[in-house]
Amino acid sequence: MKSALTALTLAAAALAAHAQDKVTFLTSWYAQAEHGGYYQAVATGLYKKHGLDVTIKMGGPQVNLMQVLAAGQADFVMGKDFQVLSGLEQGIPSTTVAAVFQKDPQGMMTHPDVKSLADLGGKTILVASSGRTSWWPWLSKKYGLKDEQTRPYAFNLQPFFADANIAQQGFPGSEPFTAEQQGHKVNFFLFADDGYPPYGNTIVAMQKTVKEKPDMVQRFVKATLEGWKSYLANPAPGNELIKKDNPKMDDATLAYGVKQMNALHFFDGGDAAKLGPGVMTDARWKQTYELMVSSGLLKPLPDYRQAYTLDFIKGLKAQ
Repeated sequence: MKSALTALTLAAAALAAHAQDKVTFLTSWYAQAEHGGYYQAVATGLYKKHGLDVTIKMGGPQVNLMQVLAAGQADFVMGKDFQVLSGLEQGIPSTTVAAVFQKDPQGMMTHPDVKSLADLGGKTILVASSGRTSWWPWLSKKYGLKDEQTRPYAFNLQPFFADANIAQQGFPGSEPFTAEQQGHKVNFFLFADDGYPPYGNTIVAMQKTVKEKPDMVQRFVKATLEGWKSYLANPAPGNELIKKDNPKMDDATLAYGVKQMNALHFFDGGDAAKLGPGVMTDARWKQTYELMVSSGLLKPLPDYRQAYTLDFIKGLKAQ
């Protein structure tokens, strides 16, 4: 009898282990605080609690997230609204299942004389190639800025430090911290606070995955949002995994990133304050779609609503 019970116990354990769905998640860049909630969900066992065996892979400058997703080499990617809408135009049927950040974290770093984005007229503005196909058409149209004002941004802050007439793109947890560390006073303006509509840090999957594995998608979304709530309260577990994946990342930079995300309420601000984390709305997606079309970044689509689904964030609350 004892041996039979042992065999049953081992069989049950094997079945439980087998029940863990293997999932690969691809981030948008090298591991950093802005990816913390995903790492936290691994470190604290939240993914496993929801029946998921999650492997996080880092993105980088040579990684095309949408191509990797379409090729089946990742189940989910950390995406952007513009990427998904452009992907639909190019025949990549992906969809957004949740928005971790209620604001896109892209913004502008300036010297102290600039008091608002409206003061950028006459400034030299450093813009990366990706910015020209996302936020620059919006910003230039809104404030009457000219392409002649721009120069390429090579992800090097020395030109900004050397010239008080330069403003440059950046993220609140990155470039301002580097500037402060080197003794430079700067201002930072988040585009979202001036009406730039896209969400940030979204969870994107192929439409086929959403259709065929809705339960797995739901569990991944729920566990991820729980991971983010946990990370922003106590980031230590997630930070240890971040530093393993990206040894160049240091504690001070991570702490600054967490501080900025909390201060700017990326996770729990906007609609999430009332409707819960991860929330998206039809109205916001319509704004982003119309912005892309009016800026010439996207041809009108037969159904832009394929770029997102609200099914997985309705009534969802991070524990």
